[in-house]
Order: sequence, then structure tokens, then C-alpha cells
Amino acid sequence: MAVLQRQPLAYRVVHTTGSHRKLKSPNGYPDVDFVFHAGDEVPPGLVRQMLVKRVGLSEGEAKDLL
Repeated sequence: MAVLQRQPLAYRVVHTTGSHRKLKSPNGYPDVDFVFHAGDEVPPGLVRQMLVKRVGLSEGEAKDLL
């Protein structure tokens, strides 16, 4: 969640239903649905999938955010 909220992505939560969050970016990135459980650690493969496949960043851009 913290990575998605950093610049240049700048995602913000626009809707919450239970543990599901809908995020939007004012910078033109696609909307993202995110299941957030406080205290849970997201595995590296899921972080990569989120940033590269769902957000549309290159591998290098995703690595730079981490």
C-alpha cells in the first residue's frame, strides 16, 4: 500500500468495503483494487505483479520504487 501511495504513482483510497480498497491515481495510472489486511506482509511476487502487470510499470520503474 505504501509503495502505491508514493510518487509518481500517488494512489489514494477512494472506496473501502471491509478489507477491500479501491485506489485511484491522479497521475493517469489505472484504477487498482487492493485487499489490505493490517500487519500482513505482501510477498515480493505479488508486489511485482501489482506494479508491472496491473499498474503498467516496466521492471526497472517498479524496482526503482522499492
